[in-house]
Order: sequence, then C-alpha cells, then structure tokens
Amino acid sequence: MTQKTETNEFQAEVKQMLDIVIHSLYTEHDIFLRELISNSADALEKFRHQQLVEDEVFDPGASLEINITFDDKEHTLTITDSGFGMTKEELKKNLGTIAHSGSKNFLSAISEAAQKDVSLIGQFGVGFYASFMVAKKVRVLSRSYRTDEEGYEWSSDGTGSYTISPASGLHRGTKVVLELKDDCHKYADEYTIKNIIEQYSNFVPFPIKVNGGTVNTVQAVWTRSKNEIKDEEYDEFYKFISNAADDPMLRLHFMADAPLSIRSLLFVPQENFEVLGLGRLDPGVSLYCQKILIEQHSNNILPEWLRFVKGVIDSEDLPLNISRQALQDNMLVTKIRKVITTRFLKFLAETAKKDTETYEKFWKTFGIFLKEGATQDFTHREAIAKLLRFESSSSEPGQLISLAEYVERMNEKQEEIYYINGPSREALENGPYLESFKQHDLEIIYALEPIDDFVFSHLGEFDGKKLVSADRADLKLPETGKEKKEDKADGKDLDKPVAESLLKWMKELLGDRVKEVKSSDRLVDSPAIIVNPDGFMTSSMERIMQVQGKEHSISAKNLEINTSHPLIAGLADMRINDENFAKNVVEQIYDNALIQAGLMVEPRNMVARSYEILERALQK
Repeated sequence: MTQKTETNEFQAEVKQMLDIVIHSLYTEHDIFLRELISNSADALEKFRHQQLVEDEVFDPGASLEINITFDDKEHTLTITDSGFGMTKEELKKNLGTIAHSGSKNFLSAISEAAQKDVSLIGQFGVGFYASFMVAKKVRVLSRSYRTDEEGYEWSSDGTGSYTISPASGLHRGTKVVLELKDDCHKYADEYTIKNIIEQYSNFVPFPIKVNGGTVNTVQAVWTRSKNEIKDEEYDEFYKFISNAADDPMLRLHFMADAPLSIRSLLFVPQENFEVLGLGRLDPGVSLYCQKILIEQHSNNILPEWLRFVKGVIDSEDLPLNISRQALQDNMLVTKIRKVITTRFLKFLAETAKKDTETYEKFWKTFGIFLKEGATQDFTHREAIAKLLRFESSSSEPGQLISLAEYVERMNEKQEEIYYINGPSREALENGPYLESFKQHDLEIIYALEPIDDFVFSHLGEFDGKKLVSADRADLKLPETGKEKKEDKADGKDLDKPVAESLLKWMKELLGDRVKEVKSSDRLVDSPAIIVNPDGFMTSSMERIMQVQGKEHSISAKNLEINTSHPLIAGLADMRINDENFAKNVVEQIYDNALIQAGLMVEPRNMVARSYEILERALQK
C-alpha cells in the first residue's frame, strides 16, 4: 500500500446529476436507501454468477448478504455487501463519470423537465448519487472479487471533487458510509431504517440485516414456480401484503415472457369494504421491477374498477426514469395493464365455468366493480359482459344467470334481450312491466341495482342481440306462439270514441308532465303504466339523477292506459258525472304509475288526495 491519496474532479455531467438529484429529481428522501440496497443486491447477484465461471475469487467463504449498521451518536449510516466489489479504476468509472452514451443529452432533457427513454437501473453510480440528499459526506470502501486486487476508499462531499486512497483490511464487496446531514439524523435510527426496507426492499433476494437481525423475511413468491409454492405460503404472503387476517377468496399467479416479461400474483379478498361503508378503496396492487418496489398501490398498473384486487406485478421490461419514481414509457405501462387485465378477466371466466359456487360468491361480493368496468372500460367491455350475472323471470329467487345463458334459451323469434330495473324482485313481479312478458312467455332479466341500466346502455348489445329496457315506449314484443289468451283485467275495452276522448282529456289535465297519454297494448291487470319515450333515459337512470341532483325534475313520460280496466271504465263515467273528483283520480293514477316506475313524487299532495278519495269511497 504505497500509493497515495488521489484527488479528481467530477465529470461535468456528474456535477449536473448531483445538482438535479439533490434538489429536484427525488421527491422522497427515503429513496436513497432503496437505491443503495438495490446496488448492493446487483453486486451480490453479479458475484454469484461470476463465481460459477471463475475458479478463484477473493474471500470465497463470505456470506452473500447486505448488512446495515448505524451510529446515532456520530450520525452515520453504513451499508455493506459482500458482492462483486470494485477496483480503483471501477470506482472512478462508476462514481466519477456517467459512462452512458447520450448522457449529456439525457441530462439536458432532465433539466428541462423532459423524459427520455433511457434506463440506468442496475448501474452502480446513478442511484448512488441519491446518498447526497441525506449525507454531507459519503465514503465508499470497496475491494474487488479478483484475488490480485487491493482495496480502495472513495470519498466526496458531493460538491466538485472526490478522493481515492488505498484501504487495507477490506473484505470482498463494498461498504458505503454516510455522514448524515444535520436535518437527516433520523436515518441513524433502527425503526426508521427497518420501515424503509420493509416498504421498498422487502423482497430483495439476499438477506438484509440491520444490526445483525434479518429484516426481509418474506420471500418474493411471485418469482417462483407455482408447483413449488404451497397454499399456506400463498395465504401468508397475501396476509403480509394486504395486512389481512383471513385467507383470500381467489388467487391468480401469472407469468409471461412474451410480449412482455411479467410476473404477477393477484388476490381477491373475502370482503368488499366499500359496501361496508369504509370509504372508497385505494388500489391494492404494487408495482415492482426485479423485486424492487417502484410504485406502492399503483394507480397506473390496473384500471380503477379493479381496485379491490390485491397483489404484486413485477416486470423487468419497465423503463424507469432515473429516480425510479416515475415510469418513462406510458405506452408500455398501458400494454402491461392490458395484458394483466385481460388475463385476470380470463381467470374469472375460468372460475365461473369450473367453480360456479365460488364465482357466485365472488359476484355477490365484487360484481359491482365489474359493472363499473362495463360502464368505463371499452377495451374490456365484451369480456366483462360475459361475467355479468343477474336474476331473471325464469330463474328461482337468488339464482343467477349469465347473458349467454339468456341468449341460449331465447325464443327463436326473439331478436332482443329484455331487462327491467327495480328495487327488488318482488316489486318487479308485482308491478305492471312484466304483464306482457308473462302473456308472451318471454324471459326478462331483473336489474336490481341502479347501476344496471347504465351497464346495459353502455353494452348496447350482447352476442349480436340488442339490450332493451321493458319500460321503453316503443317496446314491441315478438309473437312467440305461446301467448296466453287472457281477457284484459276481466273487463271490456271502452268504445273507441269514448277512449279517445278520455285520453285526450287526461293529457290536457296532466299537461307538460306527460308527452302522451295513449291506450296500452301491454297491460293486462294494471290500469296504467309509465313508459319512457326516450330510449336511452330509463326510469332507474332518472331515479339516480333525482337522488344526486336536487334540482332535477322528472322528464315528461308517456302514460299508457289499460282501457279495459274497470277503474278506467269508471273514470270515463265519472268524468261526466263529477269532473272535479275525476281529476283527483287521474292525478292519483299518474302518481301511482310514477311510484311503480320507481320515481319519486311529492308525498304531501298525494297523501291529501288519497284521503279525499278514501273519504268519497266511504260516503257510498
């Protein structure tokens, strides 16, 4: 060790890099530790591969691990690995220069807040500069794995120069010693360091020891073959990443090498906490690159409607910006999101086919999220449609069917899929909208949630069959040959002139509240029904608008009248004998029809009118 200390100036680009890193690039100071651990892991991996091809290496018995120690009195933090190590020239090259083509252009672009398609991850020397965010001085002591090399110490305060001097007594690998800035003394604290490791570096494939105790005890099981992993290991991993106490409902372990390198492990929880009133769920999938956390609970890697999914996605193909905090290539992220989303929907379809009971449990818990996806995600809408489940007039209460099952048993003369929205199965089956379907022996889907109408309107069709709401004014049911011959409400139709006069009078009375009052060919037992002249705006959509916007008033509907119903026949007579009371009856018929359509009415006027009608009835 006869060599003396050598002082060198930083390459100009390094000075720029230091300024950018320290003052503007990183948004969280904790990132420095992730970068140093990642560099150490890279060095360990590189040595492990080198050891396979070289017979002689320095210090072959040293354990492949990362050790972190600190001195809270001297305010220092030390990160040591037993990896590849560096020679004197490699210290200069890796820590004094940026040996990458186009580096000047890259730095210029970064300075202008632009992003280039470059990736410096895995190169010791770039993430390393993040050390100067928290350290007033950094020392790097390193000895190469080569048996004929000596150890050296690199040192700098991050301003304009660095020194290199011989260092004796070093083991193979690299030791980074940070003399912390006055406002960064918290990084010489065991609790703080462990928290950072658990958040960003918990799945590094080498032991990370803090004061002798291993912190990263959980394996990155997503990188292992599915055949090697026990159910218990999957469940424990799920509980760890989700902070859950119970086992997951479903899991998907998915690996792909083309067109992208992806390793993913996704879980579906047992409970939907949004339904429990605990607020909107945050995304539950974290993004990794080679087991290093890039974005926790990522907003980018899965569509928002899959926010209930928990797990990890790891891709070696991710080009990251220099801070590893922002993804450079949004197009690539889009491709990964599409691949993962497509595979997850395929997994749900496979589950629905192989294990109906489990899928129905999933649907009842998380189906609302798929419905949200059907209204938002055009790319995956067709796949989502196949996963939707509903009750229908041909299913038992609680029994769910798919749209494919409905289509499969459609009448040969039927060209459309029919649905009706309502608050409950019982309310729908006791309402007026199903009467004509029963008469024609046609199945109708029960849409029992407000969002269902939005789902069907966005789908538009399924398997080439148009989706049609039963409350449309222009509804035309096919003649199936199975029509039940029933007398409408056991009454006789009003004479045509009388009916036309009555309908015209009712329209004048109701005014702009209705677009038309017309005779109905769909009613059997009910006296009246509200239908929508607008094929898009269904009653359930309007109900949502009423709830969300206090100023929203009910748009004008069509009122269809069953002219064979005894009530309507009596109304025609009463109009002549007591027109004022007949007006009250018309108002009540209209309000009743609105209520059956699920639309809100002014209760005070309706209650007062109801009492008048009851009082009149008792007088008889």
